[in-house]
Amino acid sequence: MERSAHEITRLLQAWSEGEQSALERLIPLVYQELHRLARHYMAGERSGHTLQTTALLNEAYLRLVDSPHLGWQNRAHFFAVSAQVMRRILVDWARSRQALKRGGEARSLELEEALVVAGAPGADLVALDDALKALAALDSRKCEVVELRFLGGLSVEETAEVLKVSPETVLRDWKFAKSWLRREVSKEKAVGA
Repeated sequence: MERSAHEITRLLQAWSEGEQSALERLIPLVYQELHRLARHYMAGERSGHTLQTTALLNEAYLRLVDSPHLGWQNRAHFFAVSAQVMRRILVDWARSRQALKRGGEARSLELEEALVVAGAPGADLVALDDALKALAALDSRKCEVVELRFLGGLSVEETAEVLKVSPETVLRDWKFAKSWLRREVSKEKAVGA
């Protein structure tokens, strides 16, 4: 596992420097974890969702490959960005579904209770995304902690490494962000009710 993490980091850095063959060697090493991440996201969606796990994974892959060269720091940074891309795809999909209904009562995308940072069952992915944007405006690092921990599935130590802060700072930011998001999502649900 440790050797694999170092190999992934090395290949990410080579890819960042424009080495296309590094991407070809990287994909088999990260595919299973990316698929698990996509499955994790899709498990939180309502049944009958028209987007499938593999389609989410493929769309995320295309966006990552087509994006301008990112300065990949390490494996944790790659998976955190991948999680952000998948979240953006699902939020974009939800917003387009709401737009198609032309202001009608759009069906909420339910997140499973274990995934909801705000702790409010039935929280809507769009409402959570709006709350995360508001948190980013208030304190971008706290938002990054949520994205890395909650959306990227990183540990406290991995998050601290990516953000170049102490694990204690990550824990404080995480505690504040969960409380703040819970309040914001609750306000949005009350306004929308």
